[in-house]
Amino acid sequence: MSDKRLKRQRIKKKLFTKNRLVILNEDTFEEIFSLRLTLMNVFVVASVGAVLIIFVTTYIIAFTPLREYIPGYASSQLKKDATELALKSDSLTNALKKNEAYITSIRKILTGDVDYAKLNKDSITAGQTLDETKLNMEPGEADLKLRKEVAQEDKYNLFEQASSKAGAVLFSPVKGMVTEPYSIKNRHYAVDIALAKDTPIKSIAAGSVIFADWTPTNGNVILLRHNDGLISVYKHCESLNAEQGDKVKTGEVIAIAGTTGEQSTGVHLHFELWKDGYPIDPSQFIEFE
Repeated sequence: MSDKRLKRQRIKKKLFTKNRLVILNEDTFEEIFSLRLTLMNVFVVASVGAVLIIFVTTYIIAFTPLREYIPGYASSQLKKDATELALKSDSLTNALKKNEAYITSIRKILTGDVDYAKLNKDSITAGQTLDETKLNMEPGEADLKLRKEVAQEDKYNLFEQASSKAGAVLFSPVKGMVTEPYSIKNRHYAVDIALAKDTPIKSIAAGSVIFADWTPTNGNVILLRHNDGLISVYKHCESLNAEQGDKVKTGEVIAIAGTTGEQSTGVHLHFELWKDGYPIDPSQFIEFE
């Protein structure tokens, strides 16, 4: 026990024994500076200095722009730019997917490799294909009751104006005899109208030209994009009066009828109508004769 006490006393004596730090002139041995120190003072000063250095270094790394010069730390501007680029890349990816789907639809229109979808004539919106053989066309009791109530209400609403459910009014591109109607069975997703040579072909609605060029199979072809996802196609034209990117109005002359293309069988217009990438029967919306 006494040995341990002696050791502690020796350590304490060393720590608190006063020493003098003297700086002398080497030539004259004149005292320039002197300082009384103990080992405990040196230890305390060194510890406080180390803590201050650690605190200042941490502050610089965490809260000042100087951290950008430390290897492994990215600048705030670089992080901001990276975030903006990530957002832009996501937007471009979505836009690219939409463009690819759009181009695929245009390719199907030009090649005729398509699927068929039935549409509602009033709203011109895509619907599910129905098996008419499985539909019960006889009205039930609830249906008859509803019809009776509606008829009763209509008697007292003679002056109420009814709004049309049609989503678009389409202008007839030409007037003539339909030589080949729209047929799903024959994979003829268009209406062929016989015309006199040089008959003007008009736009069915306002829109923009997304394709206008000559093709080996269908001759001069022009495609118009309209509102509500509608695309109208005019094939076997003698000449085109609009170019890709042009804006056209309803009833504006966009082409002249003629006989061009390998599949042409005389002067006629091969007219197609598309909705959201699917062909629909143009005769449901347009009177050609």
